[in-house]
Amino acid sequence: MHLHLSPVSLLVSSHGRTPARPSSAHTAFLAVGLLLMAGLVAPQASPAQPASPPAVDALLRSDSSAMIPVVERFAEDRAALRRRYDAAGPERWARMRTFYTRWRDELDAVRFDRLGVEGRIDHVLLQNEIQGALHRLDRTERRHAEMERYLPFASTITALYYRWRADPALDPRAAADTLAALRDTIEHVRERLSEQSIDAESERVVAYRAANAVKDLRGNLREWYEFYDGYHPKFTWWAETPYEAVQDDLETYAQFLRREIVGVEEGAADPLIGDPIGAEALRTDLRHAMIPYSPKELIALAEQELEWGRRQMRAAAQEMGHGDDWRAALKAVKTRHVEPGQQPTLARDLAEEAVSFLRERDLVTIPPMAEEVWRMQMLSPEMQRIAPYFLGGEVVRVAFPAQKMSHENKLMSIRGNNRHFSRAVVHHELIPGHHLQGFMTDRYNAHRDLFSTPFWGEGWALYWEMQLWDLDFPQSPEDRIGMLFWRNHRAARIIFSLRFHLGTMSGQEAVDFLVREVGHERANAEAEVRRSIIGTYPPLYQAAYMLGGLQFRALHEELVENGDLSNREFHDRILRGGRMPVELVRARLQQRRLPNDYAPQWRFAGAPQTE
Repeated sequence: MHLHLSPVSLLVSSHGRTPARPSSAHTAFLAVGLLLMAGLVAPQASPAQPASPPAVDALLRSDSSAMIPVVERFAEDRAALRRRYDAAGPERWARMRTFYTRWRDELDAVRFDRLGVEGRIDHVLLQNEIQGALHRLDRTERRHAEMERYLPFASTITALYYRWRADPALDPRAAADTLAALRDTIEHVRERLSEQSIDAESERVVAYRAANAVKDLRGNLREWYEFYDGYHPKFTWWAETPYEAVQDDLETYAQFLRREIVGVEEGAADPLIGDPIGAEALRTDLRHAMIPYSPKELIALAEQELEWGRRQMRAAAQEMGHGDDWRAALKAVKTRHVEPGQQPTLARDLAEEAVSFLRERDLVTIPPMAEEVWRMQMLSPEMQRIAPYFLGGEVVRVAFPAQKMSHENKLMSIRGNNRHFSRAVVHHELIPGHHLQGFMTDRYNAHRDLFSTPFWGEGWALYWEMQLWDLDFPQSPEDRIGMLFWRNHRAARIIFSLRFHLGTMSGQEAVDFLVREVGHERANAEAEVRRSIIGTYPPLYQAAYMLGGLQFRALHEELVENGDLSNREFHDRILRGGRMPVELVRARLQQRRLPNDYAPQWRFAGAPQTE
């Protein structure tokens, strides 16, 4: 049964007024809450390995957050609005801004002092999500304003699109006139740009962004046209020819921007041109991620981690007989790969090895079904251009050369996915990494998926790389080289991604940095940098791996190494708590009752004070 109630209204103060008589649905909701608070349901199951299927009483929780229906309503309403207002433009931005500000006002009216630990965490998380969304909305509008000189016709296309969404009635002749006028505008802006000399790198970035935006505009126009084509009397007769011409003009214009403004040769691969967000936007995103450090402090911290990794690399190289030449040792490790066709078998064996290691040491609960349901796919050659290594979750995507790849790329892929590199990433992608994360968060506090952050998601998987290192999971210096390659790569990601967005390192300089300082194959380094700078991932995503891992590691030192929790209790409580910034994981495990105006403050690592 779906209750059509405003969830926030269940929690807000009556401000002195006599409350209205509650509905039966409202009364039922509150009654269930009182039963939970009174302990009149079975307690949570013990942390022992659960049966499959679980006993029903293990699913009845007495510590649920009172904010769950609020968070769920926010998530569903936002998703619905995003589907309705799915074209970039003033209509979308205005509607979403109204949505966020109204929710922010409603949250201010919540009786915060009546919330328990879990409810306060959700309240703080939702406040933080709304504030972050408003900041991202501001940034989106500014970036589209920068493109206006290249896309003066965009507003005409989005106006057609949203007019159709609001009212499907139209005048076919007027629609054809609008399309014809669009052609004139596209031609005029192209002529104007042809007469100008654009040398600034920042303008090339904006033009590249605009060329990519044309693809979305063409899609919006296509969806609008196909709604009427063949269904509306006279529409196709009037609109078909100018529509097809506009689509051709838009495609040609995007090619013009790429070739003449950005400088991309026809038929060439996309250049390493990214879109830096700048220092202030980085600081804003760090606040939203609850990371109370400046970008410069984080770069300094990453440089410390990279130097530690270099020392460990040299020690392993000496054991392998290469002296201090870690690059020679790394080159030797890259030659130790399986034959074509054997990589999936290797992945399976490595997954089983990791699970056995965890179970023998009682480090985390592994539900039998989590072991049962994961499966494999092979990464396509196209996908390996931006993700040259394993990807994971319930489906682990195995990286290895494909028949259609060039000889050079085959060799790079086979070296980059050798036995020892693979041994260091399979557990990151499956168990105890991303697959176990997803399995548990689908079943515990799933409403907190709204607050997912790569500092939690990628940080957890990277934390396990650190833990397994400390627990002597690597069995040889070659294994250590494999693990250190990835650990150094995570430190390097912080350095090059933050420097790129600060404007102090170019995409090509980042590729050279990865080849020189980490030992990447050049094609793999280009793929890593490409996905970091072209907008495929959020600006802080690459930095989040190691930073999140360091947060979890610091939390482990606080709560496990001092004897408060066992390893298994610690890890299980994190997974059952749901996705959120790690600072609030810490507050939850410490059972702190957060204040309404909570701000990030946890200095989880000793980064040098640089500003």
